[in-house]
Amino acid sequence: MLLLGRRRNAEFPTRWFLAATAAGLAALVAAGRGVRRVAVEGDSMRPTLAPGDRLVAVRCRRPPPGALAVLADPRLPTRTLVKRVAAVGPGGVTVEGDAAGASTDSRTFGPVPAVWGRVVYRYGPRERAGRL
Repeated sequence: MLLLGRRRNAEFPTRWFLAATAAGLAALVAAGRGVRRVAVEGDSMRPTLAPGDRLVAVRCRRPPPGALAVLADPRLPTRTLVKRVAAVGPGGVTVEGDAAGASTDSRTFGPVPAVWGRVVYRYGPRERAGRL
């Protein structure tokens, strides 16, 4: 492709895509349409997620195995957990942390009836931003 008077920036498509995606997700969060922001605080999902990561989740009652899910802690419903879906069955959703030794999950409290949603995007910190 010949571009006259401009230098092509190889990072432009990636930056544009990330900016557009972040803007779209921010608009959904602001509208409150089944989208939730979540901040990671513990080590149970390392190395996938680290403390300080900022995530966007969308409403999804039964995400597929392997997906990152947002759910209420069955022991303390006001607390939000992020775990990986290990299995979905008639008894509920089995969730597990990536770092088994640092995680309280279905191995402790059993399957959960449903999860709130599925994590789709990490928007912070900026150097780790992207789809999940």
